Amino acid sequence: MKKLFVSNKDESARMFKYDWMELFSKVHFSVPLFLYVPVVGIFLYLAFTNPEMGVLAVVGLFAAGAFSWTVAEYFLHRFVFHYEPTTDWGQRVHFLVHGVHHDYPNDSKRLVMPPPISVPLAFLFYFLFKYLMGPSLMEPFYAGFVAGYLCYDMLHYAVHHANWDIKWFMQLKAHHLKHHFKEPEKGFGVSTPLWDLIIGTDYKSDEKKSVAS
Repeated sequence: MKKLFVSNKDESARMFKYDWMELFSKVHFSVPLFLYVPVVGIFLYLAFTNPEMGVLAVVGLFAAGAFSWTVAEYFLHRFVFHYEPTTDWGQRVHFLVHGVHHDYPNDSKRLVMPPPISVPLAFLFYFLFKYLMGPSLMEPFYAGFVAGYLCYDMLHYAVHHANWDIKWFMQLKAHHLKHHFKEPEKGFGVSTPLWDLIIGTDYKSDEKKSVAS
């Protein structure tokens, strides 16, 4: 990204000509909770009431789904949200999807994923997991995956607008804000820096390479 940021205030640019489109581009941070907590609850209920599934299997698949979200989060952020097309139309789409967040990172109405983006993605992953795993295994796994997404969205809002005096949270906040204000081509993990450390996009990777050479 050419610009590291434009504003550190709770403000943003107008994205759409029409007011109704502009309205749908903004979302209160609580909206994903209202949309997806019931989804998690429904799929957990289906899993626990499924006679083919034991409690340990449900818990294990739920945890696997939540862990899998961290993988999806990293690769979506790195290769989809940070993909920069060369065409004017592509650059416009890139700005709408993620570029505006880097120009106005503290805009409180554009920090969680808006339903016009999150709902199609939710259906995409639902049908993908159902095809790959079948309905029984998919139910607890999908519940965990959606729960992982909710943790991501809530943590993303918090690292921009909360100052909890908790060590792990302050480390996570520093990790993400460095991505915004110093090194946007590193630090793609939001809910965890795990995959940055494993894949080598953490902020210390260059230091490790220089020491090794």
